[in-house]
Amino acid sequence: MPYVLIQHSVEDYDKWKLAFDEDGATRQAAGSKGGSVLRNADDPNQINILLEWDTMDNARAFAGSDDLREKMEGAGVTGVPNVYFLDETDRPSV
Repeated sequence: MPYVLIQHSVEDYDKWKLAFDEDGATRQAAGSKGGSVLRNADDPNQINILLEWDTMDNARAFAGSDDLREKMEGAGVTGVPNVYFLDETDRPSV
């Protein structure tokens, strides 16, 4: 299963989270199957988003889109995000 891991900092978590939640239908239409948002325990404005995708091509297209870049800027993302494209190889039970 393909995944995208995006790591970035934000000016204000609540502002960013509202924008992220409002964009859920766009992600779903692009092929996202959902995922997790994780905050750094020592810096709550440092965000990690792990999203599962239907295909790696769709994941790459979405992550590289101008629309996403503009929405991230509007949501208060600071700096350059780190984006990783991942393939699941194992799912340990514990």
